[in-house]
Amino acid sequence: MVNKLTSDMSLTGNGLRDWLIQRFSSLIIAAYFIVLVGFFCKYPNFDFVQLRDFFATSWVQIFTLLALLSVFCHAWVGVWTVITDYIKPVVLRFLIQALVILALFVYFFWGVEILWRLV
Repeated sequence: MVNKLTSDMSLTGNGLRDWLIQRFSSLIIAAYFIVLVGFFCKYPNFDFVQLRDFFATSWVQIFTLLALLSVFCHAWVGVWTVITDYIKPVVLRFLIQALVILALFVYFFWGVEILWRLV
């Protein structure tokens, strides 16, 4: 008999939606990376003022927030999949998932705080 794995802590509770979230988030992350590489290619000898002015523009702040959220979702789907595949004791799996969620929230809000402090 096969034990059914519950998706209590999955992002959406649906494998197809989690797969789509991971694919769309990877596209957003790739686009953000291309924008950053474009900035660094355009200003190879940038200084702090240029970097601050770049990140102070509204579209870059919104795009950065979207990229941070995408990294959060992408990482959670990947980590949740690995944890549920390889860690069988329910209590240990729940504890590790809770720690990963806590770390992801801390990193997300830390990134937001850094972003808005630049202005």
